[in-house]
Amino acid sequence: MKEHTQAATVRVFIALAPPDDAKEELERALAPAYAAHPRMRWNRIEDWHVTLAFLGELPVAAVPPLRPRLAELAAARRPVRLSLRGGGHFDERVLWSGMAGELAELHVLASEVRAAVKECGIGFADRPLRPHLTLARARRGDPSAALEAAAALTGFSGREWEAERLHLVGSNIGRGPGPIHYRDIESWAFDGGNPSGGGS
Repeated sequence: MKEHTQAATVRVFIALAPPDDAKEELERALAPAYAAHPRMRWNRIEDWHVTLAFLGELPVAAVPPLRPRLAELAAARRPVRLSLRGGGHFDERVLWSGMAGELAELHVLASEVRAAVKECGIGFADRPLRPHLTLARARRGDPSAALEAAAALTGFSGREWEAERLHLVGSNIGRGPGPIHYRDIESWAFDGGNPSGGGS
């Protein structure tokens, strides 16, 4: 049997994660869509996230320099208040839930995160931020699934929550036939609104 060798690269993004109860609220709203469209490739609820910067495939050695810079950024910022609202689709295939709340602050945070990444000498596709959670992908040949599921989310309005941590995340996308899974490389609490300056 061959021994597993450590990958030379990792696919990386920086994100926020809704708390469990906010995700479970959306999951309940999605129950009819789960039942109606079981062939869609549904993302696991534990992997739902709001991407601030997608860095793509990086050499493993490029990741450690990001950590102190992102830790410093998180320590200086207060949590952003957000909620999940409505739904839509990209290209009639990708189902997503939209965001509401402090969206201007979210855009500022994303800009600061992207500037920090560039300061570390990492180049990436700096696309405009479109705050959302990606929920599922329709299979080719079933274009109505994402459209119908998005329409069912039109009236959804979730509770407000605070994004308490900044997450540096790695994924296994493109590394096999199985589903995409994500793992935290590290995360940092937003401590800017804490008078004591304490973190976790």
